Amino acid sequence: MARFFTKAEAERLLEEVAPAMEDAIQRKAEYQHFEGRLQEVRRHVTISGGVQLDRAFFIDTQRQRDASAGELKSAVDRIQGFGCLIKDLDKGLIDFPTRLHGREVYLCWKLGEHGIQFWHGVDEGFAGRKPVDQEFLDNHRGDAAN
Repeated sequence: MARFFTKAEAERLLEEVAPAMEDAIQRKAEYQHFEGRLQEVRRHVTISGGVQLDRAFFIDTQRQRDASAGELKSAVDRIQGFGCLIKDLDKGLIDFPTRLHGREVYLCWKLGEHGIQFWHGVDEGFAGRKPVDQEFLDNHRGDAAN
């Protein structure tokens, strides 16, 4: 069952969510680095007819890539464990489900922003962000309010 946040609850979580998101972004970059190295080796092997493979290098790089993938999965699981939704790992976008006038909407936060300043409908996404105003604050609800 989804968790619904008030703006205050979501902002308190940012202390933990922000470093977890930074970690996930770093783990993704590591994974992509090692995957890129493996693709370069595969291309080289294809071009050279498969005779020049540094097997130890390839196996070590695979091990590092797989370790990075596991660490990335753990970082993503940690973020999702807070009850928020990762919308774009490259941009550091996170949504916190909330209710506004009885319908589900998202408090929207991007890594680097100070506090949560925007929200959007479930089908609107980042492009549909609207500023959190007094009307929103007066009418949104988390789990405790229901």
